[in-house]
Amino acid sequence: MFSTRGVGILGTGSYLPEEIITNKNLEKIIDTSDEWIRSRTGIKERRKVASGETTSDLCFYAAKHAMTAAEISPEELDLIIVATVTPDMIFPATACLLQDRLGAKKAAAFDLSAACTGFIYGLAVGSQFISTGMYDKVLVVGADALSTVVNPEDRNTSILFGDGAGACVLGPVETGQGILSLYLGSDGGGGDLLYVPAGGSRKPATKETLAQKEHYIRMSGNEVFKFAVRIMDDASMKVLDQAGLSKDDIDFLVPHQANIRIVEAAVKRLELPKDQVYINLDKYGNMSGASIPVALDEAVRAGRFNKGDVVLLVGFGAGLTWGSTLLRW
Repeated sequence: MFSTRGVGILGTGSYLPEEIITNKNLEKIIDTSDEWIRSRTGIKERRKVASGETTSDLCFYAAKHAMTAAEISPEELDLIIVATVTPDMIFPATACLLQDRLGAKKAAAFDLSAACTGFIYGLAVGSQFISTGMYDKVLVVGADALSTVVNPEDRNTSILFGDGAGACVLGPVETGQGILSLYLGSDGGGGDLLYVPAGGSRKPATKETLAQKEHYIRMSGNEVFKFAVRIMDDASMKVLDQAGLSKDDIDFLVPHQANIRIVEAAVKRLELPKDQVYINLDKYGNMSGASIPVALDEAVRAGRFNKGDVVLLVGFGAGLTWGSTLLRW
């Protein structure tokens, strides 16, 4: 795929807010139960930002951990990409706020919006700059504070989502190492299956939009589920085909952590044993753009990957969007 330089992950990092929201906590707010949530989603608890804590705060700590792991200073960063659907504000970009706070004085910075697939999109975009030789060090952060856009009274969505951030530093590596292939996709025709109706130019904030709770996530759960099961398999096979590999070559899978049933369906189709799949959704729920990078960082720090392992990252999200990345660790 890359005509010039190989691109790989030099270091990973993550950060989770301190407050834990358990299923028992939710039982006091909505008509649900711990057993109902666990049996349908696999989620036991999720994290929530503190009052005054923002997406850029989550990004900052995840980025610091990733840069420490990569052994680079802020001054070495050439570009910062933040994948988020819950920016601190409409503008400036959260990436610019992060750039200033890190002291990455020479880095360009921008946000990327692809919902739960955001980190995969960020890897694809960031890697192009390194592959062509334009930049040497790119920071990619997936971060979301979905608790700020979830209706606490909606049991279809409030049980699913959590807050967090994951990051990685991309840099040049030997050809044949690092990113082997990338695959991205979208279908805007399914945009109304998972969205926030108000807050943009189509429906600016008014008393009416607030009263109708149109600033909260709306989701057609069954349709999203059917789409996710199909597209996780399709995106996995596409990225393998691009690399000239098969599912037998996968050493480890890091999927988007949305729902245990979706993950289990993907694992079954890929015929992977459970010990080759990293799952943390029971602890954090669906953290949107943070889901994959947080799981990736935890897997790295737990020593789950060996040098030379083929690692598959695959996800899907609102948009509709989907994507996958194949890495040689």
